[in-house]
Amino acid sequence: MGVRLPGVEGVVCRPLPIVVVFSSQTESTHRLTGCARQNQEGTRVSLESGRGARDNRPSRGRPPADWSPEQWATQNCGSPAEANQDGQNPVASQPAAVAGDFAKLGLAPETLAAVERAGYTVPTPVQAGFIPRALAGCDVMGQARTGTGKTAAFVLPILERVSKPSPRDVVGPRALVLVPTRELAVQVRDEFEKLAHGSQIHCVAVYGGKPIRAQIEKLAKHPAVVVGTPGRVLDHMSRGTIHFGGLEIVTLDEADRMLDIGFRPDIEKILRRCPDSRQTLLLSATVPPPVAKLATRYMRDPEILDFSTREMTVETIEQFYFTVDPIRKFDLLERLLDRENPRQVIVFCRTKRGTDKVFERLSRRRSRHGGEEQVACIHGDLAQNVRDRVMKQFREGLVTTLVATDVVGRGIDVTSLSHIVNYDIPEFCDDYVHRVGRTGRMGREGVAYTFVAPEEGPQLTRIEMRIEKLLKRDEIEGFEAFDRRPKPAPIQQTGPGGRLMTSEGSAPEGDEAAAMPQEEPQLPKKPSSAALLGKGRGPKRHRRAL
Repeated sequence: MGVRLPGVEGVVCRPLPIVVVFSSQTESTHRLTGCARQNQEGTRVSLESGRGARDNRPSRGRPPADWSPEQWATQNCGSPAEANQDGQNPVASQPAAVAGDFAKLGLAPETLAAVERAGYTVPTPVQAGFIPRALAGCDVMGQARTGTGKTAAFVLPILERVSKPSPRDVVGPRALVLVPTRELAVQVRDEFEKLAHGSQIHCVAVYGGKPIRAQIEKLAKHPAVVVGTPGRVLDHMSRGTIHFGGLEIVTLDEADRMLDIGFRPDIEKILRRCPDSRQTLLLSATVPPPVAKLATRYMRDPEILDFSTREMTVETIEQFYFTVDPIRKFDLLERLLDRENPRQVIVFCRTKRGTDKVFERLSRRRSRHGGEEQVACIHGDLAQNVRDRVMKQFREGLVTTLVATDVVGRGIDVTSLSHIVNYDIPEFCDDYVHRVGRTGRMGREGVAYTFVAPEEGPQLTRIEMRIEKLLKRDEIEGFEAFDRRPKPAPIQQTGPGGRLMTSEGSAPEGDEAAAMPQEEPQLPKKPSSAALLGKGRGPKRHRRAL
């Protein structure tokens, strides 16, 4: 999406107006010269409240022919004189100055009290960059890897907005959050309830797999915030049980995943029926062309905040791989669990059937050995109440081993999760990033193992190229990457006179000859019925005989 300017180090210009890169590392991975000028309140200097000022900004198309690259960079990213003395992005080199605490982000005292009750002390770079712009009313598209605090980054501005009196005298939700999975909808709703504790703000989650009657009753109480999957939200819209006439803010969480699983038509139908004056927030781990196209069509002059770093996975996650034959995968899994003894682990499988098989074998292993660990599985074919119960038990620590498909590969946050096992290597590289991102969240440590069959080497290479990091090879005794195979038996050949010969070319003698099986004489094959009838491709001599 970006065009690098010759002669200006590290500056990337995109079709959309602003590119801001935040990094918590002191070594400036992205050396943007003076990009994203900020004042003491942490907002962009040229940013004014309301849309009118942003709509009157000069066009940022092609630069005039007589402009130098430095002039173009200054127009788009600020003056280089405003950068730090070492030339680094002031936000990247001094994260503490921008994200010292939540009080500097422009939040109201009531919201700050809720943040303190929730146990949040220092905002992440994602929160420090995203919250001020969302509070200012801008359309914002944030790109950040998993486990960086994206949920609170949009929950806090929404709570700040809906806590004030509505400018419209319309009944209905004031904020809508669209998410790809049911589990993520429940998690986002719980985050709203945690941060809105003690206030009059109510949040309702609507998603498939649950009785729609109970959701209709909750929507009839006019909640301020609705979190849901696109399919169920569209269902309520068609039934007339939800109206968006008073909607002020729409958030698309995990937008790339929603498009991957085919929600694009539903999302577009929902956005077309929302007020044009709404504010739109979009968060995504990656920004493929479909996501960029969606932002261009349904967002107004969005600001792009790029929080992604060169490393797609968190530095606190140790990543290893095993080379193993597919038929020995489960034996390796047993040995690995015995060796690691994890607090909690998710075993990712590619298919629902494979998930059930691994779960059944792990359950038999537990009953056979009398282990204390509890095993559960989760995938899309299970009833929603079963999935909810499994996730609740897993979060509470009652389940220590969870076998799952990628249904829990996005957005699920479990504090005590220490290990990830990719029993099947993921089909897509981004799925690997999100699977591994279930552990090592918010600075915690984690370990990830991937089982790789010999023919899956190219897939492992693509993953390593995607995350720009080489996985370390691990081995367990008896499961070495290259096992010594038993020497094959000598090949028997027929020599002159019909005598059996060994692969070395000599005729066996004595006991060796007696031990070798004798070859029976070959009898001529009988002609087939088709050949005897003159049909098919039978030999001509048989057809002539008829």
